[in-house]
Amino acid sequence: MSIRIIVTGGTFDKRYDEIEGALTFHETHLPDILRQVRVTVPTSVETNQLIDSLHMTPQDRLRILDACRQAPETRLIITHGTDTIVETAQLLGEAQLAKTIVLTGAMVPYTVYGSDSLFNLGGSVTAVQLLAHGVYVVINGRIFDWDNVRKNRGEGAFETLDSA
Repeated sequence: MSIRIIVTGGTFDKRYDEIEGALTFHETHLPDILRQVRVTVPTSVETNQLIDSLHMTPQDRLRILDACRQAPETRLIITHGTDTIVETAQLLGEAQLAKTIVLTGAMVPYTVYGSDSLFNLGGSVTAVQLLAHGVYVVINGRIFDWDNVRKNRGEGAFETLDSA
């Protein structure tokens, strides 16, 4: 069972640029993360784009959908910014691909102490192997169906739609 990880950017892959004094993108951290956490499941990493999800356009989301369609694997993980992860999950869920697709992200960049990226990726690697075909958001120890999740910006956490 091989897993494809499709990188789209988001906080997961941001790093602090001392010159700019801002969080920016350079390249994905996924190969380093996979080595650090010692994932032994066969994986491949595909960089689709490196952008903040707040700047993601409908065309950017279609690029993600196309990458999912084109992937020979049936188990996919997408690293994504948490601000619009639900919108991308909806597009993928409505496409009804015969694949297990897990979207995950981080609230704190991998390069910053206290990042949740390692935990979220680990949870996603396990979840994508166990879940039935469908689209899910896996973050902070929880698994959400694509059509029953939202980001509670006030709490800085994800929840089901009926928990409001």
